[in-house]
Amino acid sequence: MSAALQLDAIAARVTALRGGSGGPITALSSEARASTELLAALPPRYAEVLLNLLDRLESSALFSEESCSFSQKDLLDNLQVWVDKARGQLVA
Repeated sequence: MSAALQLDAIAARVTALRGGSGGPITALSSEARASTELLAALPPRYAEVLLNLLDRLESSALFSEESCSFSQKDLLDNLQVWVDKARGQLVA
């Protein structure tokens, strides 16, 4: 799968999760981590930021919103920002 298609798939899952659907967070995490074409096409810092966000999102899924220091909504918002910036890098 091309880098652009992998990014589109991640973006769709982030949008669905932000809207309250989209399945488990682990599905997004697995899909994003397996997006080797995308990560290879981006500067290395993008992979580092993505993996950090995914780690925090997975941690937040283990706890209720009140007992976790990571807000799922904020993390999903940050993932959307990451998607937008990654799209800009692929186009450039």
